[in-house]
Amino acid sequence: MSQDPDANDVAVALRVSIGLLTRRLRQVQAEGELTLPETSALVRLDRGGPATPSALARLEQISPQSMGATLGALEARGLIGRRPDPGDGRRAVMSLTGAGLQTLRNRRNARVEQLSRALSAGFTPSELEQLMAAAPLLERLAQSI
Repeated sequence: MSQDPDANDVAVALRVSIGLLTRRLRQVQAEGELTLPETSALVRLDRGGPATPSALARLEQISPQSMGATLGALEARGLIGRRPDPGDGRRAVMSLTGAGLQTLRNRRNARVEQLSRALSAGFTPSELEQLMAAAPLLERLAQSI
């Protein structure tokens, strides 16, 4: 009989396999490829809604100057918009544009397509069922960290 896995052994195996999967997915190129800071800023605006540059810099734990450069590049490409803060007209509030949302969708779709091709080509129906069953567990694990 096999011995039940130790939580530490499972943690090591997951870190290695999920780390490799994440690195490979990051390599997927989508049209209008973004830098990691640009992607992160767009995702923050998509998930959290409009925000000031200083709030985004705090969330990303980077300097306001670095965030300003990132937001400037995104704004120049029409992926985000700027409007005065209703509570303080001296500050700006950044928000995702339709083009920014479409860019994020394209990026996500390219990754999903790559995963789908790999799953279709290299996994049996039984293995696909196992991966599908593991997905909610991985999501729960991510939420508990």
